[in-house]
Amino acid sequence: SLRGPMLSIRKFRRERYTMEDLVRFGTLTPQMAEFISVCVRARKNVIVSGGTGSGKTTTLNVLSSCIPEDERIVTIEDAAELRLDQEHWIPLESRQANIEGKGAVTSRQLFRNTLRMRPDRIIIGECRGDETLDMLQAMNTGHDGSLTTLHANSPQDVIARLDSLVLMSNMELPVRAIREQVAAAIHLIIHLARFLDGTRKITHITELTGIDAQADITFGDLFVFQQRSVGPMGEVLGAFKPTGHPPTFLEELRAKGFRLDESMFTTTTPTRWR
Repeated sequence: SLRGPMLSIRKFRRERYTMEDLVRFGTLTPQMAEFISVCVRARKNVIVSGGTGSGKTTTLNVLSSCIPEDERIVTIEDAAELRLDQEHWIPLESRQANIEGKGAVTSRQLFRNTLRMRPDRIIIGECRGDETLDMLQAMNTGHDGSLTTLHANSPQDVIARLDSLVLMSNMELPVRAIREQVAAAIHLIIHLARFLDGTRKITHITELTGIDAQADITFGDLFVFQQRSVGPMGEVLGAFKPTGHPPTFLEELRAKGFRLDESMFTTTTPTRWR
């Protein structure tokens, strides 16, 4: 620091937010909350994306509360921020090297050890390095229902970020091989944004629908937030809207016993204007 010692404290509330709290705050609608809760319980792999301070970790913590109590959960973080209520929760935290450059425990080392611990769910606080490749491979080899966060400006930017993070593992994989793993591993992207009035909203719930001949990932938005204007006090005015396209795995969810009304993806609820 150029002006003497400076201290930053990142403080979290003691009480845990619930899905109902996020609905009350205007972060999402009850229909969106019901859908993503079902996706977590149905073991869909989900990435929570957004910019710094957009509420990714808070949303990830809320999503983890939807995991059934009888599942074994392992969390991997650089700084312990997640707090789960489940009994079978194993929290792991990476460690920096000491002043002699020894004793470091990386997220990738923790992840590889996690695969030997018979986890039902793997939650990574944030993918920011070479552990991303291990995460994609785990999602493609039976560890369904994994959750993580990622810094990105849009759901489409998530793919470019994943490409660059996988390349950090020095595996020299071709882009198409990376994209094929991403398309097979990731089912849903939940994108958040922090608006000028300080509110945080889920602006996109996007499904990854596949990969085309040019090795481009194809997307399908399920819910979006459309900003209309700014109010007299600087508040953001807009609405959450379904796009009218149900997810491609809707029948799969119904086959697993989850009852979702198809109209939630086509009917706009005007009561959610704020």
